[in-house]
Amino acid sequence: MNTQATLPSALNFAQLINAIRQVNDELTAQASRAVNTSLTLRNWLIGFYVEEYERQGVDRAEYGDKLMDKVAESLTRHGVSRCDRREIYRYRQFYITYPQIVEAVTPQLQQLVGAAVLPGNNPISGNAEQHIVEATPQCQIGGQSLISKLSFTHFVELLNLEDATQRTFYEIECIQGNWSVRELKRQIHSFYYQRCGLSLDKKKLSELTHQDAEKTATALPVRDPYVFEFLGLSPQEVMGESHLEDQLITQIEAFLLELGHGFCFEARQKRILIGDEHYFIDLVFYHRILKCHVLIELKLAEFSHENIGQLNTYVSWYKKNMLLEGDNPPIGILLCTHKKHSLVEYALAGMDNQLFVSKYQLELPKREEIERFLAEKLKESGVADE
Repeated sequence: MNTQATLPSALNFAQLINAIRQVNDELTAQASRAVNTSLTLRNWLIGFYVEEYERQGVDRAEYGDKLMDKVAESLTRHGVSRCDRREIYRYRQFYITYPQIVEAVTPQLQQLVGAAVLPGNNPISGNAEQHIVEATPQCQIGGQSLISKLSFTHFVELLNLEDATQRTFYEIECIQGNWSVRELKRQIHSFYYQRCGLSLDKKKLSELTHQDAEKTATALPVRDPYVFEFLGLSPQEVMGESHLEDQLITQIEAFLLELGHGFCFEARQKRILIGDEHYFIDLVFYHRILKCHVLIELKLAEFSHENIGQLNTYVSWYKKNMLLEGDNPPIGILLCTHKKHSLVEYALAGMDNQLFVSKYQLELPKREEIERFLAEKLKESGVADE
């Protein structure tokens, strides 16, 4: 028996490249769907176990109102990602809101988790079908269709909608339009559902909406915090905007530590949560002389007010959420590079103490010193000669 693969017909070079590209695109899309489906099912099953334990757990009374805290603490200690208290509540809500996802729990997965969670065959509650369907009576899209078309990050946005009809509307529109998460958020915040209800020409409104909508990319979305943590990746592995930026950040980190002016390294690609959005700060130091955090952002572009606004947001967040007793307000340093040009700008979070401002000007590297360092590194990389 000949098992060697053969080409369907003779190919020219253009057809060869096109065939390889199509195979790559299709299998990349399959990988993306597989990862997102696995993550979605994992979170749904976590919600299932937590909800059913709350109802039927034999030792549930021992934990009282601290149950979610204890679950989060224990799972985090065991290395289970994205399982803080807030997420545990979200998974529980996800299970209750989307009971139809039970359709996607395969027999193989049932064996893996050690429990059959199909309706009517639940070892914990014994009657899961009645319980979960009653929780959300308006289930209009099948569970298999939902998890094959929507990522868990889509579901996070949908869970914020309390009205079941409105939620179903966005599910349908999102699936039909292959919307990205950002597009789904944009449409929700622009009241597309309400505008559609008031529109006299709903078909036309729908056409215009989908015409300009941002689509979901087929490539594996490793930048999604849920996905990369689920895959066991670190922010450093997935968040660099380019090889050059990664090199510069590494050099800047070493440069500041080498100066010996009190910099203590804390984090790289530090993730922070503002509202429901995750952001990543390139470098975070603590300055033991100034007694404050120093946040550094590198942009491979010319200076813009948008960049300094972003840095100011990070600095303000740190001031509100990370300031401890005895700390001074944080400082932000924005590094902008554009070929031969480099620029350093500082951002301060509400500093009105001129004595402290004068002190940081003495303790931190001078603008000229950092700009000279950036220029040298850009020249070494060859970018400055472009």
